[in-house]
Amino acid sequence: MLFVVTTVNYADRATLSIAGSAMKSELSLDPVTMGYIFSAFSWAYVLAQLPGGWLLDKFGSKKIYALSIALWSVFTILQAGVTWMSTAAAVVTLFMLRFMVGLAESPSFPANGRIVAAWFPTAERGTASAIFNSAQYFAAVLFTPLMAWITHAYSWHHVFTVMGVFGLVLALIWGKIIYSPKEHPMISQSELKHIEDGGGLVDMDSKKAAVAGPKPKNNYIKQLLSNRMLLGVYIGQYCINVITYFFLTWFPVYLVQERGMSILKAGIVASIPAICGFIGGVVGGIISDRLIKRGFSVTWARKIPIVGGMLLSMTMILCNYVDAQWMVVGIMALAFFGKGVGALGWAVVADTAPKEIVGLSGGLFNMFGNVAGITTPIVIGYILKETGSFSGALVFVGINALITVISYLVIVKEIKRVELKPAN
Repeated sequence: MLFVVTTVNYADRATLSIAGSAMKSELSLDPVTMGYIFSAFSWAYVLAQLPGGWLLDKFGSKKIYALSIALWSVFTILQAGVTWMSTAAAVVTLFMLRFMVGLAESPSFPANGRIVAAWFPTAERGTASAIFNSAQYFAAVLFTPLMAWITHAYSWHHVFTVMGVFGLVLALIWGKIIYSPKEHPMISQSELKHIEDGGGLVDMDSKKAAVAGPKPKNNYIKQLLSNRMLLGVYIGQYCINVITYFFLTWFPVYLVQERGMSILKAGIVASIPAICGFIGGVVGGIISDRLIKRGFSVTWARKIPIVGGMLLSMTMILCNYVDAQWMVVGIMALAFFGKGVGALGWAVVADTAPKEIVGLSGGLFNMFGNVAGITTPIVIGYILKETGSFSGALVFVGINALITVISYLVIVKEIKRVELKPAN
């Protein structure tokens, strides 16, 4: 269910990138304006991470996540209405609706992290986290060609309607299926014991824990921000998400404008690196968990795939030196495979978050990471405006992959669960 929900989550984030080329022409939008519209989602997403994490710790993952899915789907549907507006009105409305989608989606990944921390022992979290995190690539594999076809065959505004309806149906299914470990009607005592003995936080959403759940005190946030290990993880997640948001926002536009593909072809071609990213994501989680089972520390079991994957993702810079479309696709596929292998940040959160504030800790982590959703579209928009080329944009993205490597090797030391000191 986490995989399915996250697939739709990322597909809804990517609707604008698929509809972007047609929308850009119809509404006469320049690259900088598009960059700001692309970034609107992340302004709200970042600002709402801490409140979203607190709501999860207070009311539990099931209720808050269901409400989140329903709300972001409604705001996705409403974006279809800008097709009948003037350019100025469309820009303002799109920005506000994308902002509201970001607000509604803010609890999603902290909730994923909480559910994985509750349901999986430490030695299984890498794979579990990799599976839900790899949904971002599967979203591109499944929905990018679909959305490109809808744009080509009908009109770009129908993309928003179709994806919003998917989400509303999913919210109903979620409410029927999801339980915390101790409340699931089909769980056995042996399974519950296996999870709990392996480090799973099975009591996280119990009624007693929810009532006594922690408030987002400045003392707790200060402790998280003053922890060197967590700061290194936050920096790494920001840089990893630069790659993510390049793919979610400007990559289809890159294929159309820089490489001369049609919107339909770009939608299909964009799914190839996504498939490789999906495979890399699952492979990275499996490698990490197998390293733990073979006696490696959690620290190196997480760092080895992250560092190796990010070094591999830097190969996207080579696209600046080739002309053939098949070589560009091949290099991007290799780069996104590497990015998938290295995207183990949520496994690290499940390993390190203080057990009293898993939601809040995940929210802070996700807040840092998704600042990249604000900066990346805007920076690339300005690079395009000043240079008229994506060459500088690819270098910008590659440098962020290198910073991730440095952060995990130099700043992050031992990866272990943070113990909170009592609040004053």
